[in-house]
Amino acid sequence: MKIEVWSDYVCPFCFIGKRRLEEALNSFPHKENVEVEYKSFELDPNAEVHSHSSIYERLAKKYGTTVEQAKGMTKNVADQAATVGLTFNFDTNVPTNTFDAHRLTKYAKTVGKDAELTEKLLHAHFTDSKHIGDKNILLNIAESIGLNRQQAESVLKSNDFSEDVRLDEEEARQIGVQGVPFFVINRKYAISGAQPSEVFLNSLQKVWEEENESSPLQSLAPSNGLNCDENGCEIPKK
Repeated sequence: MKIEVWSDYVCPFCFIGKRRLEEALNSFPHKENVEVEYKSFELDPNAEVHSHSSIYERLAKKYGTTVEQAKGMTKNVADQAATVGLTFNFDTNVPTNTFDAHRLTKYAKTVGKDAELTEKLLHAHFTDSKHIGDKNILLNIAESIGLNRQQAESVLKSNDFSEDVRLDEEEARQIGVQGVPFFVINRKYAISGAQPSEVFLNSLQKVWEEENESSPLQSLAPSNGLNCDENGCEIPKK
């Protein structure tokens, strides 16, 4: 069974959805037969690498609210993250462009470390408040998981793996991905948003039972899962 996950490193629900999927996999009796592949998706391809505004200021501008209201919105997201053991530090969060991070992950895939780097980048952005658009920060993260720093630096100084990122994004458009996280199982079934772990587990069990059936892509969950798109992230209500 293969699960492809379109996500972005500055998408809070992508990190939450990752944890919920992992929780489901830990309870899935056929976990050893499941391959998870993370694919590139940029929520804002035009985002500045070095932003001069805080996440609260950016959210306030996007949603037409005050900075204080934006802080309340992110608190709700942080509360959601805490339910799956994650710590989100929005006060020190560094908004940035994620294209280089995605390119670096494509390089990491060539040596079997893309899953590890994906986790490190999400943690770096949301928990450690690292500037994951900064090349030196990216190189430090790459080196921390055993990637060759010189090779990683060569990638970041070039356009290497740019086409791989764009192909993921084009594929997302072709299958109708409008927000992330977006999960596709065996190229037949789709789950949109950071659904509860129980939804993922039930979906995995369903696919396992029906994996030999041939059918078009179909939804395995309601369309109201928490996600982010180019217009921003849904804010959960208490």
